[in-house]
Amino acid sequence: MPRLFLFIFLLTSLFHCSVSVNAFSGSNSTTDSLATQRLLARVEAFQSSPAARFGTVALSVRRVSDGAEIIGYNARLSLPSASTLKLITTATAMIVLGSNYTYTTTLEYDGILKDSTLTGNLYIRGTGDPSLGSWRFPAYYDLSALLKFWSGAVKAAGIRRIQGAVVGDARLYTDLTTPDTWPYGDLGNYYGANLSALNINENLYRVFFKTGKSVNVPAGVLRTDPSLPYLTLQNSVVTDAAHTGDQVTIYGTPFMNQRWLTGKVPIGEPDNEFSVKGSLPDPAYFAAYALQEQLRQDSVAISGLPISVGGGLTSTITENGKRTALNQHRSPTLAELIQQTNFQSINLYAEALLRTTALTLKKSVRSTSASIDALTEFWKAKGVDVSGFRIRDGSGLSTVGALTADNMTGILSVMGRDKSFPQFYETIPVVGQTGTVRSLARGTAAAGNIRAKSGSIEGVRAYAGYFTAADGERMTFCVLVNKFTPGQNRTVTAELEKIFVGLVGLSGK
Repeated sequence: MPRLFLFIFLLTSLFHCSVSVNAFSGSNSTTDSLATQRLLARVEAFQSSPAARFGTVALSVRRVSDGAEIIGYNARLSLPSASTLKLITTATAMIVLGSNYTYTTTLEYDGILKDSTLTGNLYIRGTGDPSLGSWRFPAYYDLSALLKFWSGAVKAAGIRRIQGAVVGDARLYTDLTTPDTWPYGDLGNYYGANLSALNINENLYRVFFKTGKSVNVPAGVLRTDPSLPYLTLQNSVVTDAAHTGDQVTIYGTPFMNQRWLTGKVPIGEPDNEFSVKGSLPDPAYFAAYALQEQLRQDSVAISGLPISVGGGLTSTITENGKRTALNQHRSPTLAELIQQTNFQSINLYAEALLRTTALTLKKSVRSTSASIDALTEFWKAKGVDVSGFRIRDGSGLSTVGALTADNMTGILSVMGRDKSFPQFYETIPVVGQTGTVRSLARGTAAAGNIRAKSGSIEGVRAYAGYFTAADGERMTFCVLVNKFTPGQNRTVTAELEKIFVGLVGLSGK
């Protein structure tokens, strides 16, 4: 037994040694510094710890100026990226579309307008703007203001009666736009909102619960905001202890006007109310419905029912010749949209940017998978090694999609040499200060010195971005932690913060 134990020990030692040696592959002698060795030792210790020993820790570090690899630890293993994938999606959009790109949503009509009666249809024609009616941009209309403005534009054109329908026109996309590897349990929730060519209010609504007076008492549904009378809610939510937060899951799929509400909401909230966010089944239909309701409030009569077309629906409408534009609504600039995408990690925005970018690269693109192919070919043409690049969406919500840490830093280093990089760099949150990384590594040398996008799905923690090395060299990095031990979130965070401190201590030369 002692000899067998010694044999196993030697094999284990040899394995760890080979990992450490391979971690230096691609580095030159000037970069094999003490700081590099300490960082690799930290990563190796993390990999061997109870928090990660049954999973995988990967780290890639590159110099931006020439793309040279400084560190590669498990860097060529395909792993889930979670929301760090948004960096690749937004970088591609920034290069292809340009920082000043804007979406246009058109309010228009067809048919004949005579004696204040429109014999025809009123259309809201979308081009994929994910921010239409959003509350995030102070200089732009939120949902309520947008509907009132459009209603005013209709009345200003002299229309008081519509002998036709209000149409949500989402025909730019003819496919089912929801990535087919998104978890079913996510689809009814706001972060799993279905992409449409006509998005509105970020394709979400809030459902308000009346919490019970004690734990496990049913929490009834009070209302939704905005109002959705056509949506049926099956509710089994109960009340939980105070300060337990949102534990509600909303089940439902795109184009299904039925939602199942399960889980718990906390007791003792203001006015005993608590709200959670769900996804609109058909954003284009809601846009048509909401505008029709606003028009009726403003005394414009409409004979038909609201309708949506596109996005995989087979609905058809009777069109009445050439359309006349009443208003063209322009979105915030791409730079503003990308900043919100990366700071707030909005899946809808990332999916919209993926489709828009791909369609610009290749007019024949008609699906999410074809869009991913276009993005992959774009970076391959720029000399990036895309071996192991197996993404399945633009946001990282897919648990099946994967990439290597090497893929990520390869793309980010190329981006770092592009003329659009200064604008892109500003869209990435600052560790310890802003966005989803504002509470990370505070009070350390890493705070304020790393710009990073975070990513988190079940069993996955990831960060990627840029930092300034101790000698002033700009660097790019990606760290992926996959299948870490359940219940070890705090330990994983602490280890990642130590890795961040180690990164800023590196030399880039």
